[in-house]
Amino acid sequence: MIDRDRFPVDPWRLTERGYRQEDAGVTETLFAVGNGYLGLRGNHVEGRHAHEHGTFVNGLHETFPIRHAERAYGFAEVGQTIVNAPDAKVMRVYVDDEPLQLETADLHEYERTLDMRDGVLRRRVLWATPSGKRVRIEDERMVSFTERHLAVLRLTVTVLDGSAPVTISCQLLNRQDGEDVYGGGVHTAGFDPRKAETFEQRVLQPVEYWQDGRRSALSYRVTDSGMTVAVAADHYLETDNPHTMRSLVEPDIAKNVFRVQAEAGVPVTITKLVSYHTSTGVPAPELIDRCRRTLDRAGTTGPDALFAQQREWLDQFWERSDVVIGGQPELQQATRWCLFQLAQAAARADSLGVPAKGVTGSGYSGHYFWDTEIYVLPFLAYTSPLWARNALRMRSMMLPAARRRAGQLNEAGALFPWRTINGEEASAYYAAGTAQYHINADVSFALAKYVRATGDTEFLYREGVDIAVETARLWRTLGFWRVSDGVESFHIHGVTGPDEYTTVVNDNLFTNVMARFNLRFAAHTVRDIAEVDGEVYRSMVTRLGLEEDEPDAWDRAADALHIPYSAALGIHPQDEVFLEREVWDLESTPPEQRPLLLHFHPLVIYRYQVLKQADVVLALFLQGNHFTHDEKLADFEYYDPLTTGDSTLSAVVQAILAAEVGYQDLARQYFEQSIFVDLADLHHNAADGVHVASAGGVWTALVSGFGGMRDHYGELTFDPRLPIGWDDLSFRIAWHGTPVVVTVSPDEISFEVGDGVDVPLSVRGVGYRAIAGQTLRVALDGQGPRFPGRPTRGPLAGARREDGTLISASVPTLTATIPIIELPEEG
Repeated sequence: MIDRDRFPVDPWRLTERGYRQEDAGVTETLFAVGNGYLGLRGNHVEGRHAHEHGTFVNGLHETFPIRHAERAYGFAEVGQTIVNAPDAKVMRVYVDDEPLQLETADLHEYERTLDMRDGVLRRRVLWATPSGKRVRIEDERMVSFTERHLAVLRLTVTVLDGSAPVTISCQLLNRQDGEDVYGGGVHTAGFDPRKAETFEQRVLQPVEYWQDGRRSALSYRVTDSGMTVAVAADHYLETDNPHTMRSLVEPDIAKNVFRVQAEAGVPVTITKLVSYHTSTGVPAPELIDRCRRTLDRAGTTGPDALFAQQREWLDQFWERSDVVIGGQPELQQATRWCLFQLAQAAARADSLGVPAKGVTGSGYSGHYFWDTEIYVLPFLAYTSPLWARNALRMRSMMLPAARRRAGQLNEAGALFPWRTINGEEASAYYAAGTAQYHINADVSFALAKYVRATGDTEFLYREGVDIAVETARLWRTLGFWRVSDGVESFHIHGVTGPDEYTTVVNDNLFTNVMARFNLRFAAHTVRDIAEVDGEVYRSMVTRLGLEEDEPDAWDRAADALHIPYSAALGIHPQDEVFLEREVWDLESTPPEQRPLLLHFHPLVIYRYQVLKQADVVLALFLQGNHFTHDEKLADFEYYDPLTTGDSTLSAVVQAILAAEVGYQDLARQYFEQSIFVDLADLHHNAADGVHVASAGGVWTALVSGFGGMRDHYGELTFDPRLPIGWDDLSFRIAWHGTPVVVTVSPDEISFEVGDGVDVPLSVRGVGYRAIAGQTLRVALDGQGPRFPGRPTRGPLAGARREDGTLISASVPTLTATIPIIELPEEG
């Protein structure tokens, strides 16, 4: 999948040998650097031709009216999209007045490396100029994890043959509105709903801009959202060559141009310290003052110390987060790249959300989805709990808007937006957006996951309970009661599950199973608070207007929630009418018609049994304690042939369940699809940014799929499934603050417990207590059941419905033109 001559295997680095323009968009994503707040795409410092000259600040967005062809009450009215912040990466090099342009340059050497141990992107180029001089160019780029608002860029130019005039033009450039002559906007050819919106009118309105010596500053107000952003940069020149400097500043560009008479072998080094600050209400001039303070502090610290701090920070990150796969160097490199992307997406989000693309691209408009709660937060909760807490606080701060949204949809409690930046619903297509009410349960599930892993009941009692209560209230009014043969059941109609190829259905299994969890979790939390802290309980009752009988009502609804089941097929239908549809024959669908969402109208897709992503299978994983092994096996075998994998969120879940039920070779295949989603550009849209949720899912597939870890009911259990060919698998977690290194080998699982508390756990149903400061070893008898190949049981094998009718498989008729039917002449 990957050209290993160009991208060699290295356990700690991603290296590119050889420049190519044709896949610039992908490599800009792969070599992006960020910290969760600020992200710089892997554009080259020359700042010329690029797929997307991206500099992104988490939450910096513009709003716009959503133009519905036909409006209706409650439709989302205001869209939101991430804004390209001013670009500070530009440091253009001229030798003998000839510009370095990678597209046409005579490059004798080229190497670019992202080092995941020190968080620095480095590039080394040997350029032969048109006049025959060899010039060594080296640059480094870092977005600081320790200084949230700071980036460091360093460029060194050394003329190796004779002397030559060298010019380095350092710029701050508003690319959102003021694209320079080299262009570099997002490629928008063709239809793709996954891309960000574009604007014809000006987005960034200039406020204050100036230069003071070698410091430049630009600031703006975003036209409609009203947000403000400021960027300032200091420039430090080191050289023994004679030099001069000139500067220029305008509303959309600031230049600090260094002219050097370079002698052979005498380097010219420019270090650029850059600070970004944004706000939803602070005036732009005050943000410039904040940039000043950041730069003053960074200048005192010095770039070498900043690089050292970055390495120390990452040493600590890897100490608590690393996953080691024995004997699999390619998978090891890809795993660490994925984990590093999670740090770059979440570390300094600091109570902002984690966008679907992090801060590496504009894909999905910079929106926050349920991706964070289900795919990213488990990694954060078990390795960097503070980051998880911050992500949950973002949802807590969104509650006022979520309450308004629930009221707008005639429900009690709160309804979190399907996609958003500022807390308001931004999904224009309600069928695959607002109707995904399961996001409420996803948020509560993530809250419970965090509390289970950390024991942080203080956060739960003070803030988290508000989320649990308000989401539970929505399920109680959204659902309704039915009585059949004297038995009461609770139903939820008109919703969409995770599978966006099946929308607005009744009793979606995933939604019902997760709503059941949500209701029980809320009731349990309220009762716990009442028992543990009366004062906190009374404050909560007052704050939320909690009625005494609400927890009992939640439990009653949870106990009666309808979970669809087909006795004829021996499986759980995805929803009440899913099995009434015919099957989409994926094997006979031409590759050029994939993914389906780009080639078929939604109404065509909705008529078939076909899945964009795992739906029932995801429920079997998240709520696996409510399903038997045989039920999981039957459901997996039915749904696996129906799942297109058109979503990057699917393969990780399929890998986990495949491993659990015994399709272990298939589990590894799905895992490798997940881990190389971006590195091999498997979905052909890595240019839009990293698939952060897929990266989070990689950790879960390793820990829960192959490591077999579960935490149902707040108890740690393990049932490993080490793939054939792996020497061992080792991962690190923290349980209630105690570090644990878990290692799975073919015949043993061990738990090396650090300082802290003892850790109760079980291995394949047998309970143990792992003692703090000691290592517990448990022998394993194999790695569970193993089935070869892929499931053969399923709807394509001639299954029959409850009424005895045969389920058939077909592909929709494809027509290039609309047929004209001639009517017979009258008479």
